Amino acid sequence: MTVFRRWVGLLCGLLLFIPSLSQANTHQQPLPELREALVGEIRKLNPLFATNNPVDRDITSLIFEGLTTVNEYGEVVPDLAENWIVSSDGLEYIVRLRRDVLWQDGIPFTAADVAYTFRTVRSALFPGDPNLRDFWRTVEIQVLDEYTVRFRLVQPLASFPEQLRLGIVPVHALEGAPIATLDKHPFNLSPIGTGPYQREALYADNGQIRAVSLRVAPNYRLRPEGQTGFAIGRITFMTYPTAEEAIAAYQRGEVTSVGNLSPLYVDSLRNLGNVNVQTSIAPAVGVLIYNWQDDSLAYFRDQRLRLAFVYAVDRPTIMAGLSSRLVLADSPILPGSWAFNPDARYPSYSMEEAQRLLQLVSFEPPPVQEEPSEGPPAEGETTPTPQVQIRRDFKILVIDDPGIAAVAFEVATQWSQLGFTVTLDMVDYQTLVSRLDSGQFDVALVEYTLAPQADPDQFSLWHESQIEVGQNYGGMKINRISYLLAQARRDHNGLHRKQYYDDFQRTFVGSAPAIVLYNPLFIYVTDPALQGIQLDFISVSSDRFRTIKDWTLAS
Repeated sequence: MTVFRRWVGLLCGLLLFIPSLSQANTHQQPLPELREALVGEIRKLNPLFATNNPVDRDITSLIFEGLTTVNEYGEVVPDLAENWIVSSDGLEYIVRLRRDVLWQDGIPFTAADVAYTFRTVRSALFPGDPNLRDFWRTVEIQVLDEYTVRFRLVQPLASFPEQLRLGIVPVHALEGAPIATLDKHPFNLSPIGTGPYQREALYADNGQIRAVSLRVAPNYRLRPEGQTGFAIGRITFMTYPTAEEAIAAYQRGEVTSVGNLSPLYVDSLRNLGNVNVQTSIAPAVGVLIYNWQDDSLAYFRDQRLRLAFVYAVDRPTIMAGLSSRLVLADSPILPGSWAFNPDARYPSYSMEEAQRLLQLVSFEPPPVQEEPSEGPPAEGETTPTPQVQIRRDFKILVIDDPGIAAVAFEVATQWSQLGFTVTLDMVDYQTLVSRLDSGQFDVALVEYTLAPQADPDQFSLWHESQIEVGQNYGGMKINRISYLLAQARRDHNGLHRKQYYDDFQRTFVGSAPAIVLYNPLFIYVTDPALQGIQLDFISVSSDRFRTIKDWTLAS
């Protein structure tokens, strides 16, 4: 019998005996249990397919492990890897694996599992995230021995160790299954990982999977890091279609916590009583960007004008009105990251200084660049030279979220005091994305999502090569910034990278190619009885479980 047929048989048996929600845990050994509400659906408990579904990603983060993980400072550290070395040219990574790891079914973890995982996602037939596939197709993978793997890149990439966070899957459970249909494999509902928790049961309601329970994995307990802690013996994830229903479930006492909620709900949650609203910085940053490519707004290319706009915005006062959702930010790099530079700060609000700088700015049209002629003009014919009209009226493109639009409105009001006519252009999310991609805006308030990347590499946002292919929507060109980002991206030396990123942040604040306004908050709602939670650096929502070993749940 093939591996695939054995899995089909196991799944058929599993589906026949999935209990309903009302039957959950009625015949199971009592364990301290965390019951957490998640908004969305359980689809595939397989890390190769969980990247675009926050529910699956949260759950699989406890079942599976990558070769690396991220610590409380956003640094990449070994997980299933014991260590790694990098060649002097930055193209080759040799990763040595741990020898004390067992899969949850008792089979030893080896390099064969690593090779299978990454060769699967790089296959042209891989039915998962195409971005994942496209990246790994550029990487060569070679097993050197049972516990050593070599990765070779086509160009240096200092953030490569973070790519190794992808959860490793067991070759002995999946080998022989067609890659093209791996997204339909029974393994996706009966996962076998190496992580601290293993799947215990699925719970169904009217044929729909509504919940999954995990319990501490006995084989993980054999490892040094598993021999103490993990007082939370069982975690049951309950899914709800909306945030409102998840919150209602908390109010009814059905769940102990609610994961990955929007900060929009903070104020109403704090009014519930008997609730802890845990917060950290979400992996996103709100930035005002200019359209550098519009000649009628050519003054945006003048550093003095941009600094005048910085001085004219009272950022602390504006952000204070949304303190339950946002925190004031000065850097495009997240606070708490190892690369964050706390000394790179914008100057204080000063309308007087803004006015002084504005007097130094030219509002003359930029020089006209003549198009090359295909031949001499005919006798008596003249070639008209178009004259660009500089305008002092512009719009701020912003999403139609009342809170974010209020921020944009305050900015517009303050900039108007400098003699500009500034109005809002409020649009829905899809229109915002389309307008940014096509460059159809004057100024835009953009919330860049940095997840799932913990590495501070922001090459795609601000490098001049990313105007057409990345997220440098405004066409910003500052040579120093492009140089620093390129160097930091290539150099795998951590001390060098820190220096580059410190300089990048100082240059960003000093030249003001854009104005960083805020970081949104990450929210985790828990019962006060749940203790030991530490929300440090968050790159993805599942990072809230980083210290789960130390969590306790009082009766």
